[in-house]
Amino acid sequence: MADSTAALRIPAVRRFAAGRLLSTLAAQMLSVAVGWQLYDRTGSAFALGLVGLVQIIPVVLLALPAGQLADRVPRRNLAAAAHALLFLCASGLALVAWAGGPLWAIYALLFGTGVAGAFRSPSVGAMLPQLVPPELFANANAWMSSGFELASMAGPALGGFLIAFTGGETLTYALAAAAHLFFVGVLFTLPAIAPLPSGKAASVHEALAGLRFIFRTKAFLGAMTLDLFAVLLGGATALLPIFAKDILHVGPTGLGWLRAAPSMGAFSMALIQTRLPHWRQPGRVLLWTVAGFGLATLVFGLSRNFWLSMAALALTGAFDNVSVVIRLTLEQALTPDPMRGRVSSIHYVFIGFSNELGAFESGATAALFGAIGSVVGGGLGTLFIVGLVAVLWPQVAQLAPLNELRAFELPPDELQPTNAASSP
Repeated sequence: MADSTAALRIPAVRRFAAGRLLSTLAAQMLSVAVGWQLYDRTGSAFALGLVGLVQIIPVVLLALPAGQLADRVPRRNLAAAAHALLFLCASGLALVAWAGGPLWAIYALLFGTGVAGAFRSPSVGAMLPQLVPPELFANANAWMSSGFELASMAGPALGGFLIAFTGGETLTYALAAAAHLFFVGVLFTLPAIAPLPSGKAASVHEALAGLRFIFRTKAFLGAMTLDLFAVLLGGATALLPIFAKDILHVGPTGLGWLRAAPSMGAFSMALIQTRLPHWRQPGRVLLWTVAGFGLATLVFGLSRNFWLSMAALALTGAFDNVSVVIRLTLEQALTPDPMRGRVSSIHYVFIGFSNELGAFESGATAALFGAIGSVVGGGLGTLFIVGLVAVLWPQVAQLAPLNELRAFELPPDELQPTNAASSP
């Protein structure tokens, strides 16, 4: 059995993991507070869906320049700037909640979090491979995922409790701001590794190198497409305030627990994955777990019992965690370091697109067909996407064990991957 704590024995990895845990806690607390605040004030499913839309717009617009910048400046510095902006936005939301500010101010500040996210993802996402050797990527990702899920469990539950206890969202936003500020401090304890000079002027051609790499690496493209459409169609998170208030009748505290349930399942699975040997057929595992995600989503949509709903959401988290670890390890193992910022940025557009636009899709379809119809239809759509990806990208099912994958070497005068990149 592999050493389950190998990655955590590196001091920089431990500090990085602790900082990411707190920043994730902040994001989850902020999310549950925004959802409750908007639905409590408007009673509108569409208002909840707009949260995803205003956050994804800056990600799409800024993805290419953000990824290019992450490959040209120390990623630590860019990550610190992004989390400083997140601190300012969370502080602004606390002020709006305290003063009873207008709805447009909430959406404007959420747009700011989207801007920060566009620069945070390629910088933070590309830092981990600089801290650990390739053979520890899967182990490091399992531990990072464990921290993410622990924070995702505690964040919504704590946020929901504070809203119920204080009668408002101000304290929840303030604590989220403090957590982002703490991560800024942690980042400055890590080495500022300057990227190797590319010898090329910034250009659209260079910015698009990450996108070209992804489209030539068929297994990675299939894995990303699977995640994009599965979460786009199968995500029920944006509608949880409706289920908590109108269907399950459990209030803000129950909302916090519902938001935490997927992370409970994911955290348990992440800990299990730190002790499991490497998947021998990770692509087939990926396809089966996303199918399980779709089935669990169906159960949640049809449930009228709080505990059954909690169990179904926990299963969605457990299945999703396996998908996340496999997908992140694929990105880190196959991508050359000089291109990691651009690939990570495009990857984040896929993931951000699926999560945030999925929130908008859920709100829009719920406004048309009701929350239950939206979730059930999304679960069925996820199962359809699994079958489609298996047919269109057979390379996914043929993936070699993750610990045997290595980054492709690119010629110094060529930004596109070699022909070998099209085979995985």
